[in-house]
Amino acid sequence: MTNFDSTKILLGELLKNIKSGKVQLPDFQRGWVWDDDHIKDLLVSIARSFPVGAVMLLETGGEVKFQTRPVEGVEKIIEPNIEPQKLILDGQQRLTTLTQAIGLTTPVQTRTNKGKAIQRHYYFDIRKAIESEEYIEDAIIAVDENKQIKSNFGRDIELDLSSVEKECEYMMFPCDQLFNSNEWLIELSKNHTDPNDLSVFTQFISKVVQPFTTYQLPVIELKKESSKEAVCLVFEKVNTGGVQLSVFELITASYAAEGYNLRDDWLGSDTRDVNSRKDRITANPLLQGTEATEVLQAVTILYTYDLRKKDIAAGKSGKQIRPVSAKRTDMLKLPLSAWLQYADNIEQGFKQAAQFLRKEFFYARSELPYRTQIIPLAAVMSKLDNRWLEPKIYEKLARWFWCGVLGELYGGAVETRIANDFEELLEWFDDDSKIPRTVIDAFFQPERLYSLYSRNSAAYKAINILILREGAKDWFWNATIQELDAQQELALDIHHIFPRKWCDERNLDSKVYNCILNKTSISYKANRKIGGDAPSIYLQKIQNEKQVSLSDEEMDLLLATHSLSPSLLRADNFEDFIINRREQLIGLITKAMGKAIETEETMEYE
Repeated sequence: MTNFDSTKILLGELLKNIKSGKVQLPDFQRGWVWDDDHIKDLLVSIARSFPVGAVMLLETGGEVKFQTRPVEGVEKIIEPNIEPQKLILDGQQRLTTLTQAIGLTTPVQTRTNKGKAIQRHYYFDIRKAIESEEYIEDAIIAVDENKQIKSNFGRDIELDLSSVEKECEYMMFPCDQLFNSNEWLIELSKNHTDPNDLSVFTQFISKVVQPFTTYQLPVIELKKESSKEAVCLVFEKVNTGGVQLSVFELITASYAAEGYNLRDDWLGSDTRDVNSRKDRITANPLLQGTEATEVLQAVTILYTYDLRKKDIAAGKSGKQIRPVSAKRTDMLKLPLSAWLQYADNIEQGFKQAAQFLRKEFFYARSELPYRTQIIPLAAVMSKLDNRWLEPKIYEKLARWFWCGVLGELYGGAVETRIANDFEELLEWFDDDSKIPRTVIDAFFQPERLYSLYSRNSAAYKAINILILREGAKDWFWNATIQELDAQQELALDIHHIFPRKWCDERNLDSKVYNCILNKTSISYKANRKIGGDAPSIYLQKIQNEKQVSLSDEEMDLLLATHSLSPSLLRADNFEDFIINRREQLIGLITKAMGKAIETEETMEYE
């Protein structure tokens, strides 16, 4: 059985249903945004009987329940609390435009092509309209809310259509009377006795009005049996706005039908509310930018986990046992009761996740390799409470985290991994033999170090943090890089160790000297001292600075904090330096992942 019908409906009938409230919008639909030019183009298309695209409607009364709202412009004319029979999924902009421009007598609340808000009434110049349909766009006239066209900064009235008599005088037919043309003809007959004018109007009826009154829109109607997932998926596929609806917007509309405002929960009921759930979570620098959808995903994990436990306790087996899920499909099924039950726990879980990340030496959101990995971490934390600080549990959490990052397993679509990690981590905490798949699957190939150029890649960020948490100190200021990073007035960045200019002069492979093996975090001040000199030269320059004043031994100890060989650096031995640094970084990676890394034969350089 198909879940949709395809038919056609008269434009006038559809507009009548919109004005009565029988056809409305789901609350997740964004506002009407068409400008004056788009409105005129649509009127021209219908006047010439051109297709303007299909409309998609959803039959109400099924399991899919959304908060609804009337099409913009009809709010004051529909009966209070009327229940819609159908909802507009696709065609909102076109139908709102037609409702306001030809279905209502109030001015259209639109804007110029530059975004300035304006109010307009639309008319057909009757005589121009019948000259040639190819130039009918020239016959459409837009006037202001007073039905006038003014010039000289509003001082002079160029055209005044503020009464029916004046409309008839200028032979200007109001678009909001297209479905009441007989009444306007009566007025024209009263005001114009010239038979030629009546003949012209008769031609106008045939050439312009009739195309509107007989115009049929193709309609695809989803039946009420359609699932919420199907409705949302269809909406996003046909949405011409180009912006995908978030799960948060869709669930907000669903919960609103039950009288709960999820948007107020997340953002606060007032724009000045500084104690919203979002504010409480994002107050931590590591959680800045956390989105409501991420919190909903973590809540879905807890909800489906408890459903799974109930199925197991009930003696179900195989496919009868529902899985732990972080998939969009299951997020859309999340009942309001689940949000109310788990949201506070998940909020606390996110905060504890940030504490864990801080202990692993992450200080800023931009340093995090994967924001998606925070979701299962927060869900796990909500189950552990303070137990995550127990040494055994903490060691496993850290190992899982670094395996996910350095194995680069949290890029792309990771909903299945998120759910699996949550469940498998909880099992691992109680049973050492049940190692999560992320820990088992994680593999770092040593040659990957030679292809890490972008500081935005997860592995690049991770290795940089591994170096910094070993206590890497700046080469100019007497402090660790992370201590300096907290002082925002000191510019820090990742720079070449062997300068690019020096490498280019020796025709070294740019793929090697630009990779992470030849990069480290130092202050702008230290980098300025490096310039394009050989390490043996710039190190002496730095050491001899009055503010620095370090012996070779002291400087070497400082350099070693960056997991590199001071002696090879001083010897300007690029090839051996790269090989040695590769070994040192592999050591850091091995330690973080808690598993041996198989090294291959050392790469040769020319």
